[in-house]
Amino acid sequence: MHDERTTSSSEVSSLRIFVAGATGVIGSRLLPLLTRAGHTVAGMTRTAGKAPLVRKLGAEPVVCDVYDAPALTDAVRDFRPDLLLHQLTDLPDSAEELPERRAGNARIRVEGTGNLIAAARAAGCERFLAQSVAWELPPEHGGEAVRTLEEAVLDFGGVVLRYGQFHGPGTFYPESPPTGPRVHIDTAAARTVAVLDHPSGIVTITDETSASD
Repeated sequence: MHDERTTSSSEVSSLRIFVAGATGVIGSRLLPLLTRAGHTVAGMTRTAGKAPLVRKLGAEPVVCDVYDAPALTDAVRDFRPDLLLHQLTDLPDSAEELPERRAGNARIRVEGTGNLIAAARAAGCERFLAQSVAWELPPEHGGEAVRTLEEAVLDFGGVVLRYGQFHGPGTFYPESPPTGPRVHIDTAAARTVAVLDHPSGIVTITDETSASD
């Protein structure tokens, strides 16, 4: 049985970490936090033009599309990660465009997650953490895709990161926070780094939870 817990701080030895979604709103915050913590990081982006940003943030750029399963497997094998951190989404720049992007985001959660897990297995990577949501989505808004993602990650023995709605710079809510569950984007990144060695299960990361809960 998998435990559902809130975040807790812990000491983690230096790891090789492969971050999928390295230039997203949370991925771009995670890279410098991870490297400052002493980890060796690869940051995956599907856009070659974003590779310099990944390098500037302290990580080794990996240009790859998550839907190109053979290339993805090769990239993960080449890096030999101890941990794969899945922060991929397919979201628009504005909340108004969300309805038309739901199918793409659902595909990332299902097919993208499946490809990442397969690549992790092929590379002998035993730790896998993946982004999910801390609120229930109806089926027509991607709820089934969220369940598929979470089940796949837990079956792997990984950790599901259930984030509240992001708020803060670069998010859909840059100034005024949404109703809960919510989490400031910088808080979300910091708490993610704090649970890298969490046992398999579900971790809820929101403003309403704290590291001491």
